[in-house]
Amino acid sequence: MLDFPRWKVWSIWALLAALCALAIPSLVPERYSPSWLANARHINLGLDLAGGSYLLLEADVNDLAATRIESMRDQVQTEMRRGNPRIAIGDISTRDGQLTFMVRDSTQVDAARERLLGITGSGAGMTGQREWDIQVVDGSRFVLRPTQAGLKQAVNTAMNDATEVVRRRIDALGTREPTILRQGDDRILVQVPGLEDPKALKALIGTTAKLEFKLVDEVGNQDTAAIARRQAPIGSVILPYPTNPSGIPLIALKRQTILSGEQIADAQQTFDPQTNAPQVALTFNGPGGARFARVTQENAGKRFAIILDNSVISAPSINEPILGGRASIFGSFTVESANQLAIALRSGSLSVNLKIIEESTVGPELGADSIRAGILASAVAVALVVAFMFVTYGRFGAYANLAVVINVFVILGVLSFLGGTLTLPGIAGFILTIGTAVDCNVLINERIREERHRGRSVVQAVELGYKEASRTIFEANVTHAISGFIMLVLGSGPVKGFAVVLLIGIATSVFTAVTFTRMLTALWIRRTKPKTINI
Repeated sequence: MLDFPRWKVWSIWALLAALCALAIPSLVPERYSPSWLANARHINLGLDLAGGSYLLLEADVNDLAATRIESMRDQVQTEMRRGNPRIAIGDISTRDGQLTFMVRDSTQVDAARERLLGITGSGAGMTGQREWDIQVVDGSRFVLRPTQAGLKQAVNTAMNDATEVVRRRIDALGTREPTILRQGDDRILVQVPGLEDPKALKALIGTTAKLEFKLVDEVGNQDTAAIARRQAPIGSVILPYPTNPSGIPLIALKRQTILSGEQIADAQQTFDPQTNAPQVALTFNGPGGARFARVTQENAGKRFAIILDNSVISAPSINEPILGGRASIFGSFTVESANQLAIALRSGSLSVNLKIIEESTVGPELGADSIRAGILASAVAVALVVAFMFVTYGRFGAYANLAVVINVFVILGVLSFLGGTLTLPGIAGFILTIGTAVDCNVLINERIREERHRGRSVVQAVELGYKEASRTIFEANVTHAISGFIMLVLGSGPVKGFAVVLLIGIATSVFTAVTFTRMLTALWIRRTKPKTINI
């Protein structure tokens, strides 16, 4: 009991002082905080305390299904053309949620089926279920339909990718501790504390950022009447071109994509050195740079279109080969819109369109009221606990009170060190921790009373009180921690915020209430050698 060497005493004091010091930056109001303190770690406030923006996004499953069919169309055309022998196909269509095409030579139907099984993963996906249903009608016409299992797997994959893309885009805005979670099969919850104006956030998230480069169909664009009726020539597509110099807000492009956003290694907002207009500078990866150089070499004098989310931004001429793996996107950009596009391109394109189905903004005034109420509740809780413990246990209650006060600062210090986020449920967990922090001391003090009533000496009673009560304390807090850990792992949002503060509070309260008060008691007994104690 009295075995507290000087090095251990100083170690405990140093640890507690360091943890309490970490809480100072979060306790000093920002307007009074010096510059060196303002840069220190702070406790991040959640959406309900700091205010901010709340968005609920929903995936456009129908658009994803159509995109999968279009992608399969390109794969089928490439595979049939690439193989040996080449299989000629025609009358290809993606209408009615299915892909249909005809094999011109009926003797190649079996070979076409084998190639289809190859590009569709032999008809089975990762779940062991078929992702595509392949049928042959009229002897030589193939019909490919996505199965429900395949579409479900595609949605799950797309939503996982979209969640990460949204996270990267929001992180690039410089916001702190956003909450980005999947809800159900096709929804994403986004909470960004401290962001009161959600316009920029909605614009950034709502941008699919699917970037493509295609060659312009110069011959097809000569038939302006057909273009106006959206009648695309064979092998071409017609896309919107709002700034088309011809006056027709449409343009015919070659269907084949010569380069896509997947080949982009970096994107930054810069300025045109000649006009000082905002632009987006692109850097391609190795394969992308080599392909871009080869395409511009082979098509010098022709035009190529820069397409963002199926809308043409510009269609410049290739005056000379573009080498070095770099290019720039010009358009009617502002600095803000060019920066948002650069962020979207750097973070990757969304593999599924996301629609905002619910949004709200929480003002900081409501959060300030919650913080004031939380501080008041914490102060009242501490005051009542301190009064009860001192009246009931005297000196031992004073030691427990000092442990409670230090525990408050230690919890805040640990939250600051971990860069944690404090939410309104977290404040509830904080207050609950204060209330239960003295439970350990109540058990210890009551056990010391029992030992004194049995005739034990002061040293024996105190030693046995801490020793025997520690078992019960450990078991009770282990079950407590298990519950908190389950809430942390399985919970989300408010539940997780409550669990984080609760788990930190369990660890710190056990340390301060047992080890710290034991040290104070040992030092007092060693110094005064009391014959009796009032407890």
